[in-house]
Formats: sequence, C-alpha cells, structure tokens
Amino acid sequence: MIAMQYAITLPADYDIAVIRRRIADKGHLLDDFPGLAFKAWLHAARDDDALPSHDNLYAPFYLWRDSAGMNAFLGGSGFATLARDFGRPAVRTWVPWQAELAIDLRGAACASREIVAIPAHADLATLRDVEAMVARQDRAAGALAAIAAYDPTGWTLLRFRLWPGLRTGPSGAHCQLYRVGHVSCPAAPQERPQPRRPVAAALP
Repeated sequence: MIAMQYAITLPADYDIAVIRRRIADKGHLLDDFPGLAFKAWLHAARDDDALPSHDNLYAPFYLWRDSAGMNAFLGGSGFATLARDFGRPAVRTWVPWQAELAIDLRGAACASREIVAIPAHADLATLRDVEAMVARQDRAAGALAAIAAYDPTGWTLLRFRLWPGLRTGPSGAHCQLYRVGHVSCPAAPQERPQPRRPVAAALP
C-alpha cells in the first residue's frame, strides 16, 4: 500500500465554494478506480469557524493498494487537468504501517492529519507496533479509517483519520483538520451487482 497526498494552498480571498463544486462534479469519477483503496476529497477554509484552518486548502488524500494504480492516476488525464488548473503540486507519499478501514467510508465528514518527526533514536519496530495499536484503538473509537505510515526520506510519521463527525481543536504545524466533500472507494460488497442466475428451462 501507498499513502499519498498533495495540498494546494489557495489565496486568502479564494471562494472555497469553487472547490466544493469541483468535488461535487468530479468526485464520482474515481469511484472504483483500479488499485485505489480510497480517495478522500478534502478541503479547508480560513473562515470555517467549525474547522479552523490557517489557509484555504484543497488537499486530497489517497490510499493506493499498489504502485500501478498510483502511476496510472498520476499519468492520467485527471491529474493533468489538476496540474493545468492549479499547477503541478508536490506529491507526498508514505509507506503504511497500519490501515484500519471500515467497509463503507462514504459517511466521513471530517479528516484529521498529523505529521510529526520521528526521533533519530526511536526504535522503528517498537514505534510501528505502538502506532498500529493506536490506529486500531481510534478505529474502535469511531474512526472510519485510521492509517499510520512513515516517510523514510524525511523520517516523518503520518497519522491520518476519517471521522463521521466534525472534530474539535485548532489546526497547527503538526495537525490539520479538513472537511470531506466525497470519498471515492469501491462499492460496498452488498452494493455490487450480483450475477444473474440462469433460469431453468420449463419442463414440457
């Protein structure tokens, strides 16, 4: 698996309704995208009293099942359109240690993302076990998705959560809160079309 995010910082006077319309128009296009575990279409606004943010942001978060899906997306028309509209953003990636996911993520209303430095003296195996346990605990406490991942390039730790309701607390240097406009993910098993059973021929 690969966790991935890019963040586009928008002008202070930017009308965030433009981003909400973009999500409403395009969100469904990545439903069932090959190799995608989910994409959370995230945004944040400076004037959002419920979820305060230092900047206006459009910052989708992806969890890929494999690199083939990620490469297909980054080399495809959707990302090319984003780069045309906003400029090609820097894309951050992390290697997941733990990914706890509900069967259906589409009820997510809020996302929280923490990125913290991994101390040079930290034992990575122990840290991985601790973060995996915390992810499981947050999932049991109501998170729809709880992901722990790390970036060995800069030695940072990522904690990403999807929540069914809004969270409290200010955004800061290490933590950012977002509203979730849409979650693109495979259909829940009960929603997948069932193969039609052959009808037995009537006896004469």
